[in-house]
Amino acid sequence: MELIKDLPEVFEEFAEQRKNSFLGVKKLKEQGVPIVGAYCTYFPQEIAMAMGAATVGLCSTSDETIPDAERDLPKNLCPLIKSSYGFAKTEKCPFFYFSDVVVGETTCDGKKKMYEYMSQFKDVFIMELPNTQGPEALKLWKSEIIRFKEYLEKKFDVTITEDEIRDAIRVNNAGRASLKHLYEVMKNDPVPITGHDLFKVLYGSTFKFDRKEIPGEVDALVEKIKKEYADGKMLEKKPRILISGCPIGGATEKVIDAVEQNGGVVVTFENCSGAKSIDKLVDEDNPDVYQALAERYLNIGCSVMTPNPNRLELLGRLIDEYKVDGVVEMTLQACHTYNVEAFGIRKFVNEEKGIPYINVETDYSQADIGQLNTRIAAFIEML
Repeated sequence: MELIKDLPEVFEEFAEQRKNSFLGVKKLKEQGVPIVGAYCTYFPQEIAMAMGAATVGLCSTSDETIPDAERDLPKNLCPLIKSSYGFAKTEKCPFFYFSDVVVGETTCDGKKKMYEYMSQFKDVFIMELPNTQGPEALKLWKSEIIRFKEYLEKKFDVTITEDEIRDAIRVNNAGRASLKHLYEVMKNDPVPITGHDLFKVLYGSTFKFDRKEIPGEVDALVEKIKKEYADGKMLEKKPRILISGCPIGGATEKVIDAVEQNGGVVVTFENCSGAKSIDKLVDEDNPDVYQALAERYLNIGCSVMTPNPNRLELLGRLIDEYKVDGVVEMTLQACHTYNVEAFGIRKFVNEEKGIPYINVETDYSQADIGQLNTRIAAFIEML
């Protein structure tokens, strides 16, 4: 991506990355490159990358195939699960269609049961993710990472060496570090760009099959943003909002729009599609690559963990570092872990951090856009 392009053009390129990657995954498949699809931030990408596979996220974020999914699944189920299953079942998702194997994980009950049905028409490998983060859980997760490596070796008739895993760790760490530098530009007040433009890059970069390209493209973008900011190009000062909760993307970007079209600016995302997935790096100095990977991935603060202090630690740090004025938590209908944990998050934000909090529950339809705008506009006006 050339530095001379205007920022809006660069942001749109990242926004279109998912769509543009549809042809890219087909081309990789024709070249014989293994494709490994996954649904979760806990997926240890480096193991698949070490054998030369391309990895891609499969969570679907549209209501297009939900009616197809509801022929098999209950209507009162999380829309992310129904959408993901619907796109898989109807073969409307090229990433799922071309995946040689889909990696699932034992996070929420709905996804676990979805994988059972999915395995009837696709190779699905389930990783037993512990729901706690203590020493015994870490042992289990390390053994699961090794089991995953051995599964890939057997399925694809390859040998995955520790040196190859280390190379993959370095590549992914470099990408995460660059993306972290990008979202840190939002520490400026006023901010240099909108939160939605920031999100386009964070989300779009996850569909880069060649992870080595990410640092160069993102670093060039960061330099351009900094230069324009130094030249006085910035947004007007607005209430600074942190978005937390369920994964955002596609249909749920309506929440970002509701904030930024009603007087606020999203300065940081705590969700899986934001800081949660890139905040921590893998320890490159640990001689035990499996231990290093297990520690990095298991420490992610998702609501499936009990207790879940790592989410509060990240949330508190982001509130302080980004001088957040208010927190908007987006929860998906029937996402029980995030909906139940919202009580604790509200208490933490209100009582420990002393700032306002609002929870908005939504799905993948566009029917509630008016209601979202009304509620979030009132929240921002209060700030």
